[in-house]
Amino acid sequence: MSPDKIAKTAVAALEDIKARDIVVFNVTKMTALFDKVIVASGDSNRQVRALANNVCEEVKKGGGRVLSIEGAQTGEWVLVDLGAVIVHVMQPAIRQYYNLEEIWSTAAQRPAARKTAERKAAAPKTAKPKAATRRTAK
Repeated sequence: MSPDKIAKTAVAALEDIKARDIVVFNVTKMTALFDKVIVASGDSNRQVRALANNVCEEVKKGGGRVLSIEGAQTGEWVLVDLGAVIVHVMQPAIRQYYNLEEIWSTAAQRPAARKTAERKAAAPKTAKPKAATRRTAK
């Protein structure tokens, strides 16, 4: 299965069991480890585990492989490793605390920010004019 098909299958499986706030990141330019990261929320331990389990079942039905599942014991944060796609299913409080969306969006912006900083550093430094002081005769 291609990474796009795996991601579509995973998102559909999450939607089937009413996952909330599903976000898909294309991270091919940021890391060579995987192509997509999916983050979704479930309301309880039971729902988080059910969401992760449904993702696994649907991907297997579609011909994909599940390499690993972590966190299914507690159900607060379950990570499903599908090879080219990583799925994080989290309870809202855990998701807010770790804020993976900010991490991945910041990582996407880093190269541009680095180039801007390099341009500023390479620019010739000009002396700032001193503020004029006004003296009055007494």
